[in-house]
Amino acid sequence: MYIENSVRKKYISFWLATMFCIISIMIVVGGLTRLTDSGLSITEWELFSGFLPPLTTSDWDNYFNLYKEIPEFKEQNYSMTLQEFKIIFWWEWAHRFLGRLIGILFLIPLIIFTFKEGYKKLINLYVIFFLICFQGFIGWYMVSSGLVDRVDVSHFRLSIHLIIAFLIITLILWNYLNLKIKKNLHEKLNYYIPVLFLIFIYGQIIIGAFVSGMDAGQIYNSWPLMGNSYFPDDNEIINIFKISAFSEPSLVQFFHRNLAYIILVFYLFILIKIYKKKLKKLYVPINIVGLFLIIQIFLGILTLILGAQIYIASMHQISSIFLVSSSVYFLFLNSN
Repeated sequence: MYIENSVRKKYISFWLATMFCIISIMIVVGGLTRLTDSGLSITEWELFSGFLPPLTTSDWDNYFNLYKEIPEFKEQNYSMTLQEFKIIFWWEWAHRFLGRLIGILFLIPLIIFTFKEGYKKLINLYVIFFLICFQGFIGWYMVSSGLVDRVDVSHFRLSIHLIIAFLIITLILWNYLNLKIKKNLHEKLNYYIPVLFLIFIYGQIIIGAFVSGMDAGQIYNSWPLMGNSYFPDDNEIINIFKISAFSEPSLVQFFHRNLAYIILVFYLFILIKIYKKKLKKLYVPINIVGLFLIIQIFLGILTLILGAQIYIASMHQISSIFLVSSSVYFLFLNSN
């Protein structure tokens, strides 16, 4: 019986690790879809019918004609050719294809493991599956915001879409760690410290989505100052206390910069606390977090200085996956 359970855990953990990798790829493809302005190239949800790409000239003409009806084409891409359209189409199609594939690859093993383990033991995984399905709906909810009266999607809806993706990989990683790692640390940090750190990281991801959604990384391309001053000269300090601040590109960039500084200071506080208390088993995990934090900040500055060039901006997003993952691992080690 023990051997049988051990084998099942091995299969489940392998499945979760695979799903983590595929969803991480999905996040990267989603980021590139946004960075290449490809997200509105498919103007209908096509939950099931869109599984296959266009196969004939007629199919391509149909998709292109639908795209021509939305504001993005009429106001921004009115000179786009069919060949140029195909480039942005493939990014969005690949993103949606991965979404469908993830749903299938999660559901089928989940059903199989349910017969073996029972529903109650896998309730956490059913929550993840619900989030995956909900994410598909949010994705369309985001796209639909850019089909009428505007040439891009709502940055608020974009941030919801992104943070749910990170929540999904967080839950998958947590369940994987539960299967693979025995928590035998007798000396731990107060659990709420790594929780708060992860919340700050999530907050930064949300603000980062605002920056991406409003192309706020293409202004004030200097560091450490924003132009000639610490605060953007196209706004007033009083405006940071208004809800409308989250719709102002310069203020959103200001928030993104300064939240990074806060996170760095908070990290140093945690690091000093760990070394002061001589929590030696946490030395490696907290330094891994620090490594990815430094890489993330460096790539963020580089992205800014270079005007949000696609590949550098994509690397910035990729590094955020590593930062979140290492932070989740650190939190896991300090949990009860």
